[in-house]
Amino acid sequence: MNIPQDLKYTKDHEWIKVEGDTATIGITDFAQGELGDIVYVEVETVDETLDREEVFGTVEAVKTVSDLYLPLSGEIIEFNENLEDEPEKVNSDPYGEGWMIKIKFSDKSQLEDLLSADAYKEVLGS
Repeated sequence: MNIPQDLKYTKDHEWIKVEGDTATIGITDFAQGELGDIVYVEVETVDETLDREEVFGTVEAVKTVSDLYLPLSGEIIEFNENLEDEPEKVNSDPYGEGWMIKIKFSDKSQLEDLLSADAYKEVLGS
């Protein structure tokens, strides 16, 4: 299982790449593996400001639909529109071309609540 060291994680299996006051967010390799073949990603919250842990979208796999939770409060500034035509990118490249949204986050202190790669591995092991 791929868990890059340079990212942050949540217990809900989202990954976060922080660059200044912007964060790129997607679901982890573990999450996409559990969901199976992803057929649709829906994000209708672009340009909205949401609180941490609010639902920002859904991901639909062959067998299930799962909510996507925002790991940091902020404004959703971009959706990866490539996923509209190629949702399978979430399966094949969850940390690269399969990213889902970019946000401008509003509370840097929330970064302290995110998990390191090692702490995320512990969550998966428990």
